[in-house]
Amino acid sequence: MTWSQLKVTCKVQYLDILCDIMSAIDPSIMVEDYSDIETGLKTVYGDLIDEFILNSDKTIASCSIYVPEDQNINEHISFIKDRLADRNIDAQIEVLGTDEEEWSTAWRKYYKPTAIGHRMVVVPSWEEYTPEKGEIVIDMDPGLAFGTGTHETTRLCAELLEENIKAGDYLLDVGSGSGILAICASKLGAAKCAACDIDPVAVRTEVENAERNHCENIDCYVSDLLSDVRLIDGRLFDVVTANIVADIIIRMSPDIGRYIRRGGYLIASGIIEEREAEVDAAVTKCGFEKIGSKHEKGWCAELFRKL
Repeated sequence: MTWSQLKVTCKVQYLDILCDIMSAIDPSIMVEDYSDIETGLKTVYGDLIDEFILNSDKTIASCSIYVPEDQNINEHISFIKDRLADRNIDAQIEVLGTDEEEWSTAWRKYYKPTAIGHRMVVVPSWEEYTPEKGEIVIDMDPGLAFGTGTHETTRLCAELLEENIKAGDYLLDVGSGSGILAICASKLGAAKCAACDIDPVAVRTEVENAERNHCENIDCYVSDLLSDVRLIDGRLFDVVTANIVADIIIRMSPDIGRYIRRGGYLIASGIIEEREAEVDAAVTKCGFEKIGSKHEKGWCAELFRKL
């Protein structure tokens, strides 16, 4: 198995936020922060500190994770970029240890048809697949965007979506990545869907995937979270999905209800279990009731109804 180091460097004051984002991908993070080195010089071990560290820039810090070749490192990069952009944090992202062309495509040999929900199967665009009776096939090429259907947060979100969306519903997916959730909603009978993401590259991927799946009822556009969201036909959405992270869901809580009809649903995912109660408190405070949740491998997706 080949591993690649995914290293992100930012101003030291943003290191805690960066570590939270990186930990959402892999808790085994490696941190390089030499900002307190002056304290170390005053100890008995000061003479042992490496000259490289002494001469390093103390105003920046970095956080790294190691990604195996069977994971789509492009998804991780997209995830990190979007979350940093949401917080207006500039950072440098590097992939070390593997040729760029190699890491950008190596994961494909491990990406196989994946069942999500009760009837849906996500099939890579380069794979052949014969569906079983009643299966709904989602034909996907995530490109440089987050959303292959293999990550726990996407699967949990898709399960709640399948269980709660109805034919004729209008759906909004915030931070939509590859567009997978909007495509799922369309194929489950939603009348119209909106998929928005802060990253123009992700939006181009959404358009391509929507066309690949013959989903002509999906409107894909750039929006920094809710900043440029627009209603379809002037109608509030029946379902809103947000597979992001706890901090961003909490930040959107006071405003997201303006886009959901009374009795409509908010499906929030990308939440580590330790922060579930914190998200619950923020969302329910803003006119929602929690009516369900799903958990897998430390991740949580939650279902709320607008009161």
